[in-house]
Amino acid sequence: MAEGRRPELLAPAGDLEKLKIAVEYGADAVYFGGELFSLRAGAGNLSVEEIREGTRYAHDRGRKVYMTINIFAHNEDMDRLQEYLEEIAEIPIDGFIVSDPGVIFMIRQVIPGAEIHLSTQANTTNYASAAFWHSMGVKRIVTARELSFEEIRQIRDRTPEDMEIEAFVHGAMCISYSGRCLLSNFMTQRDANRGACSHPCRWKYALVEEQRPGEYIPVEEDERGSYFFNSKDLCMIAHIPQLVRAGIDSFKIEGRMKSIFYVAVTTGVYRKAIDAWLEDPEGWTYDPAWLEELCKVSHRDFTTGFYFGKPGGTEQNYGTSNYIKDYAFLGLVKEYDPQTGLATVEQRNKMVIGDRVEIFGPGTDFFEQELTEMTDEEGQPIDAAPHAQQIVKIPMKQPVGPFFMIRKRV
Repeated sequence: MAEGRRPELLAPAGDLEKLKIAVEYGADAVYFGGELFSLRAGAGNLSVEEIREGTRYAHDRGRKVYMTINIFAHNEDMDRLQEYLEEIAEIPIDGFIVSDPGVIFMIRQVIPGAEIHLSTQANTTNYASAAFWHSMGVKRIVTARELSFEEIRQIRDRTPEDMEIEAFVHGAMCISYSGRCLLSNFMTQRDANRGACSHPCRWKYALVEEQRPGEYIPVEEDERGSYFFNSKDLCMIAHIPQLVRAGIDSFKIEGRMKSIFYVAVTTGVYRKAIDAWLEDPEGWTYDPAWLEELCKVSHRDFTTGFYFGKPGGTEQNYGTSNYIKDYAFLGLVKEYDPQTGLATVEQRNKMVIGDRVEIFGPGTDFFEQELTEMTDEEGQPIDAAPHAQQIVKIPMKQPVGPFFMIRKRV
């Protein structure tokens, strides 16, 4: 990071609702995919009209939007890609995250002056590669996930000052080099490099000897199998100063396929940690409460990945590919009436009278209360809200607002 730059917090926006949540919970920028040509085809992604609305929503609040067009395109993709770029050319997107040189070339033709960010899929692992891409007009390099702090610092020191560096700081890790994987193609005929990965790295495997079919030999001790491709999740919340010192301009959270609950919590926690560093860089101290909060969303065990050197066997979870889910997301506050203290809540998981819940919102700490009353939209008392996206009214112990969320320990 060049001296004087403010680290950017970059959050995932798998659909328009997540984009708004990320912005409200403190992201400086969001990244999203369109309905075509993104490596997260399983995310909701945004239609052209939603891209237009989301860009306007972010810009009105002083935030940036980056669009992923990071597939490795085949010949059959190119005509449709050009048509798609022409559809979105007038939308003031702040940058395009791209991995394929041919796609970069086409964006330059259709949207002259577009800012290009080189995707982690391009596997940039050294300063010479970074300098090459910068000389080709690339503004920002998203480094390969397999780099240490020292390697990133060397890239920063040996590249032009106006070249920005972005790196992942939180979220799922891929077993293959920066996501360049063929396992999904072989196992399910779904192309991981064209947005359709089936995540076979999370499946259970066992060893079978050719002359002994049906005899499954565990690779590690487990019930007849092992998750030996299964990486832990990245978490760098305790290392904000090291990320800054390495020269990273943009701290990126993985998770376009994750829930709005995940986006809210991770964005909110990293916002607090970064703001604490901005307020007092020399006196910054890690707050264990940040990690406690991150653990309230669905996650795997955490790791620091490659930042402190090449990881060993402890970075894999051989026993299970299951997520740790200690909390359930119950509802999203849509409106709040300060006169009555009633919040209008859209249900996301079943909640019942008597539930002990936590309520949190943008820029706030959570508070606890018991659900003692609930009514339906017509004001009729109810004991439970079991229906998906059911609208209920709940009295709040403290003032809340739109985008606040309700959760409970399970």
